[in-house]
Amino acid sequence: MLARKPYLHLHLLVVLWGFTAILGLLIQLPFAQVVFYRTLLSFLAFIPVLLWAGVSFNVEPKVGTKFILMGIIISFHWLLFFGAARYANASVSLIGLATTSLWTALLEPIARKQRISKLEVFFGLVIISGIYIIYADDFTYGLGLFMSIGSAFFAALFSVANSLFVKKHHPLQITFFETGGAFLGSIPFVIWHGFNSGEHLRVPSLSDGGYLLILALICTVYANASWVYILKKISAFAANLVINLEPIYGIILALLIFGKSEEMNPGFYTGGAIIIATIFTYPVVARRFKGGLK
Repeated sequence: MLARKPYLHLHLLVVLWGFTAILGLLIQLPFAQVVFYRTLLSFLAFIPVLLWAGVSFNVEPKVGTKFILMGIIISFHWLLFFGAARYANASVSLIGLATTSLWTALLEPIARKQRISKLEVFFGLVIISGIYIIYADDFTYGLGLFMSIGSAFFAALFSVANSLFVKKHHPLQITFFETGGAFLGSIPFVIWHGFNSGEHLRVPSLSDGGYLLILALICTVYANASWVYILKKISAFAANLVINLEPIYGIILALLIFGKSEEMNPGFYTGGAIIIATIFTYPVVARRFKGGLK
């Protein structure tokens, strides 16, 4: 039986994550610098959180290295995600994340040394069909979509790894080191972007600083720490299937904030409806087949 509270909490987190693409557009810094400041502020914010929670900063070097490497991987996710919003728009950057469930269906069994679930792959492919419908008539934002799908791959890898880490380590400890790794992972991209565009690292404006604090403290520290806790209760695939609502929540928010610049063709909304239907159908079918057909 699926627990209700973890899923309700997860929906709140998905709303917050959907809002990150909007914040990424509201902040006037280059997207690599957005990730740099987001991860730096988040890393610093986790220090008092761990002290307050009484969680040790000490981990075995081998374990700490794994966390940091996974953090570098999540920096790739954030860089591609915010980059997709800049090269396309918030709606495109969000909808590509719907492929996270398919990537997870392929990666999670490999990580757990299990056979790939045919049921999970089927639902993942249905979501892909929704994305196909969205762009069948209009592929204007192809590069942005490609970046967003790449972002989804790294998000799936991150989720699967954390579902394994959380069995042996404290969630706050994991997210602290991973955020530090994400900060380190963003540095080469900031330097590279500075050399290629001439836009070197600069101090955020007052408004950008406020948006960055929301992005770091609420959408990252709170949301990511809670996310790792939730992975104790439900599988990475089931969680990522709910996360497919992120583009829907985010698109609604983007339409309210940015207006016509976020309006899409009718196929976008048809594909979105397919994605939503898939999300709500999966738990029912999975229960009936006791976790999925193998």
